[in-house]
Order: sequence, then structure tokens, then C-alpha cells
Amino acid sequence: MKTILVVDDKANIRNLVREYLEADGFRVVIAANGREALYAARAEKPDLILLDIMMPEMGGYEFLKTYRRERETPVILLTAKMDETDKVLGLELGADDYVTKPFGMKELVARIHAVLRRAGGTVKLADVLAEGEIRLDRETRAVTVSGRPVSLTPSEFELLTLLMSAPGRVFSRSEILLKLQGTTFEGVERTIDVHVRNLRTKIETDPAHPAYIETVFGVGYKFQPP
Repeated sequence: MKTILVVDDKANIRNLVREYLEADGFRVVIAANGREALYAARAEKPDLILLDIMMPEMGGYEFLKTYRRERETPVILLTAKMDETDKVLGLELGADDYVTKPFGMKELVARIHAVLRRAGGTVKLADVLAEGEIRLDRETRAVTVSGRPVSLTPSEFELLTLLMSAPGRVFSRSEILLKLQGTTFEGVERTIDVHVRNLRTKIETDPAHPAYIETVFGVGYKFQPP
């Protein structure tokens, strides 16, 4: 049974989401703010976190920035803010997806299942991709660069897997999003750009002048073997 940590300062939202997710077969842990969430996440080690942004004591961004130093647990932001910049900030801090309030419960559950599928890795055993100094093991979901382990979020891992599976092929931003999430939503180009930028900081020697993930201006991205 998968465990979901629901973090929101509004009790009615916490309870509604908990009831719906428990009926869908999840185990649910709740927290009212970022500080409570840190204790709960460290103790319960959830499989996914639903995280509100605007909360007292410790907001969602501060929680995400702190928790990302410890674990790469998938995170879906619950945001009432409509400004694209706020959503991009969450992605830059390591969130995997976001749902804008008010949201439908069916949409929320569908997003949860999609992110958990990406994090779970339904792939063949011993399926290894290796290009240059980068080695990606789909079975163990491990990535190394020059023999050094690199910690990726589920979205970053799936993005790198997609690009490395077809070296030299150009993927458009909308195509990448469709393959990773199964649907498109607002802010497509900015969303993919943020994930690519985060990934480059982890695998490239000089992220400002990437050797592996190349930008094809006006189209998208490709993985270029050295």
C-alpha cells in the first residue's frame, strides 16, 4: 500500500483529500504546515507528497527546499496561485507536478497515479543506458556520471531516460510532456525548460555549456552522445 502525505493548512481540504485517497486504496498521513510535514515525512517516508504552497509557520517552498536535501520523494504542488512564475519556482525547487485549486478529485488521483508510475519504473530488468560518462540503470533507477552517483527526481529520471533512449533525436517540448505525464497543461514550455535546467545542473560538467542535453532552438531538446 502506497503512503501519501497530504500537507495543507485547511482542515477541510486535508480531510476531503484523505477520505478520497483512502477510498482509492492509499494510506494517508496529514500535516497542517511545513514544519509538521518535515516530521511526518522523516517518520513515515511517504511514497508521494501533496504539498500546499501558502501555509503558516513553514510554507511549501521552504519545506520543499529543506526536504529536497534529504530525499527525492515525488511531490505534487497544490497551488491556489495562478501566476506561472510561482509554479515554475516550485518546479525549480524539485516538484514533479502541480494541480491548481480548486481541483477535481478525479484529476488529482490521476496525477498521483501518473507520478507514482514514473517513480516506480515499470521497466525491463538489467536495462542499462550508457553514453559517454553517463550510466543509467532502469532496474535500480540509478544514475552515475563518471562513476559518481547522481540523485534525480522521478521526473528528471524519466526525462533523461527518454532522451538517452534515442540519442540524436529531437524531442519537442509538447512531445516530452506528453510522454512523461500523459497529458498537456498550461505552461508547457516553461515546465519542460525547468526540468531540463535542473537535470543539466546534475549531469553536466558545465551546465551553461551542456555537452549532453542540447537545445534545438524553436523545437525542443536532444541527447547528443560525446
